[in-house]
Amino acid sequence: MRALLAACLLLAMTVAAPAVEPREKLPDPAQEARARDISSGLRCLVCQNESIDDSGAELAHDIRVFVRERIAAGDNNRQVVDAVVSRYGSFVLLKPPVEPATYLLWFGPPVLVLIGLAGTFVWVSRRRATATAAEPAPLSAEEQRRLQGLLEDQDR
Repeated sequence: MRALLAACLLLAMTVAAPAVEPREKLPDPAQEARARDISSGLRCLVCQNESIDDSGAELAHDIRVFVRERIAAGDNNRQVVDAVVSRYGSFVLLKPPVEPATYLLWFGPPVLVLIGLAGTFVWVSRRRATATAAEPAPLSAEEQRRLQGLLEDQDR
């Protein structure tokens, strides 16, 4: 029980630490806050499911430095993001825009779910139809007489 409690405590303490290095930080706290805000919406192109703030990859470091350089140069948030996108493409955005190039990304999963639901509906309806069709037809009068005769012969 103590081992389980210790494991739970250790697991709770393993919070993802930001990968932003002290030498990257801007001296102005307001600019640094802007940089962190922008970085949280940018994807690490190496890790792909992490923001550049959380990634320790060298490319993420380069993008963080680039963001801070653009902020220090006086760019607003939109200009910084546009500069990063022009350099690395819209894949760098954790929430890419809805545009023809990203339609598959945005609409693919819901379409797949709908196809799966439609397939399930067709499968269930066919299964029901097969189950009702598999029921034997009632015996005709002649078949019932023959069956009764066979049963009586067997009892003797």
